[in-house]
Amino acid sequence: MRYRLRRPDRVRSNPFFPSISRRASRAFSLVLPLVLAAAAAGCSTVPLKEGGTLSSYSNLGPPKGKLQKSRIYVDGAGLAPAKTVAIAPTTFAFSAATRIKSPDDRTMVSNALDRALCISLSDKYRIVGAGEPADLTIRSVVTDIVPTNKTMAGVSTVVTVGTGFVLPVGVPRLPAGLGGLAVEAEAVDGAGVQRAAMVWARGANSLQNNPRVSEVGDAYSLASKFSSEFSRMLIARKEPKGLDLSLPSGQRMKSWLGGKPKYVACDAFGREPGLVGAVAAKYGAPPQWTEKKPKPAAAAY
Repeated sequence: MRYRLRRPDRVRSNPFFPSISRRASRAFSLVLPLVLAAAAAGCSTVPLKEGGTLSSYSNLGPPKGKLQKSRIYVDGAGLAPAKTVAIAPTTFAFSAATRIKSPDDRTMVSNALDRALCISLSDKYRIVGAGEPADLTIRSVVTDIVPTNKTMAGVSTVVTVGTGFVLPVGVPRLPAGLGGLAVEAEAVDGAGVQRAAMVWARGANSLQNNPRVSEVGDAYSLASKFSSEFSRMLIARKEPKGLDLSLPSGQRMKSWLGGKPKYVACDAFGREPGLVGAVAAKYGAPPQWTEKKPKPAAAAY
């Protein structure tokens, strides 16, 4: 029996079997302009704002940054002896509180910020309950918040998730209805002397922040961004520069996955949603669906 091999050029010329690479190329050429447009325009702007809650603003340096703006003060020598840290629950300035209707939503953002601080600082310091004697006490205040447009977040989720199934490159979040957050915080020693301070503001953008159908969807995720910068400053005892490329510690990974934190004081701010929360965020679910509330016993600090 003879087998007749089909010539490669005939296979390629068959009109019923267009090459996969050609399809991918066409799809990519269609989606690329959308990606670039979103990258250029998709960013919420939140100005730096002094809330009048820091013990001093005179030590702060000049404003820095574009996507993420901040003014920073850090006394490395003054921080060096510190071994223990207490985290006072984050509060809202009146002007920021009036922009978010639900007290539960404000509490959720506050807990997310304080929990991220507690987990990160546990790498270096022993965390004690708020109000207990500590070498450093951290006080944070949300000075401004830009609510997320829930309708636009829902539309963005449908577009982003839907196109991810049919195109080689997912379409970024639509550059509309983006939220933002501004926070100021300080670390004071046992005598009430300011040893570090930060005034910080950041808006959500189309490429880095998943849309979530919640008025505080963006503020919730940005709260941990602030906490990361502030804790980096305290741990290094100097102004953080560039991206943090260090690998997370074992205790951080355990806590981020929703496990028991290194110090029981961190339970005052609830546990991380873990993998369930990560999946929910990918598909635009409100953080309220997966956020774990503080345990009653831990909240009594």
